[in-house]
Amino acid sequence: MLDVRGLSRRNFLAVGSLAGLGLTLGDYLFLQNAKASDGPAAAGPKAKSVIHIFLPGGLSGQETFDPKPNAPIEYRGEMGAIGTKIVGEQFGQLLPMTAQVADKMTVIRSMTHGEAAHERGVHNMLTGYRPSPALVYPSMGSVVSHELGPRNNLPAYISVPNQFDPAQGTGYLSSSYSPFNLGAAPEQNGFKVRDLNIPGGVDDVRYNRRRELLNLVNCEFNDRVKADNVGAMNTFYERAFDMVNSKEAREAFNLDAEEGGVRDRYGRNEAGARMLLARRLVEAGARFVTLTYGGWDHHTAITGNMHRLLPAFDRAYATLLSDLDERGLLDSTLVLVSSEFGRTPKINADGGRDHWPKVFSVALAGGGVHRGAIVGSSGATATEPEDCPISPEDLATTIYHQLGIDAGKELMAPGARPIEIVDGGKVRREIVG
Repeated sequence: MLDVRGLSRRNFLAVGSLAGLGLTLGDYLFLQNAKASDGPAAAGPKAKSVIHIFLPGGLSGQETFDPKPNAPIEYRGEMGAIGTKIVGEQFGQLLPMTAQVADKMTVIRSMTHGEAAHERGVHNMLTGYRPSPALVYPSMGSVVSHELGPRNNLPAYISVPNQFDPAQGTGYLSSSYSPFNLGAAPEQNGFKVRDLNIPGGVDDVRYNRRRELLNLVNCEFNDRVKADNVGAMNTFYERAFDMVNSKEAREAFNLDAEEGGVRDRYGRNEAGARMLLARRLVEAGARFVTLTYGGWDHHTAITGNMHRLLPAFDRAYATLLSDLDERGLLDSTLVLVSSEFGRTPKINADGGRDHWPKVFSVALAGGGVHRGAIVGSSGATATEPEDCPISPEDLATTIYHQLGIDAGKELMAPGARPIEIVDGGKVRREIVG
């Protein structure tokens, strides 16, 4: 019997169009399987985990990954540029450590979309869809949780420190695929993840007895009430129990277990603590970790703000890539640095840059991403893509592909409406092998 479960509506339309050529459904599936097994894709997923470093507010590429040292001062700004491990390419002067690991990275300098408002740009970048009043789309992390599920008793999708925007959520998917929030920032002294330990005075016997009692109550309630929220809550309970019961899962959140030298290497600050924790989490089995750092909406004093924020990011990010590589984890961990959009080509009257979604930069490393590559160009003044424009749909589709997820697969939205994980994106071979 033919297995047609993986066929989307688009596939069936293709089958119908081929019928006039004498191809049967069996012929079509045979050709598709042959195509899927041909070339690099046959090796299966390249990435087992994703660390998404999201820089909220709109990161300026001109001061970071796409400097314009030969442009007039009103375009290039006050900061200089430095050479990198990619021959002939430069980063902003405040990224010296990142410049030395550029040979592990692919930098996209031609990201582009049309959403200039923060909330709409965030939605576009986190979901691969433009916002719609008719439907709320799930974030990449929630889709990965839905498709791949948890591993090693850790939540599949974790937000460090907490969910920062509605677009980071489950959209039309069940709330059981929401990100696990830490409840506290890891850079704080005495950082502990809430509710991960058995309360004082409750031994294993009492704990297990309480769990059995809760299961009995839940079974009775589930038989009477069928609802998504009930099922999602039960899922949360079960996964929470698994974490509490697993010493290894609890230990993944324990930054104090790291040697002092490692913590110093990352930096004992917001950027360092969050990126180090992200490494611990993917090392322990988390599939998708989203972390935020700083605020990058620099309409004023962009030079001073970059001096305030970039050095800590530079140290932590470069250390993260090197640390993952040294541990043999970089090839299986895709690290993405993105923001909702970029900043205007010209410095404004307040010494800042305004919102600019027409062209901006995104950095990737690991998980099968090319090493030491620059994709696209923003031209002489970072006004628009000069070549190789990359859309949020393309970026999301490429990331899903590396995880072994078919972005063309249809998920069920409310009203039994099939919706593709990403509509219209392409796997960009400029980014991955």
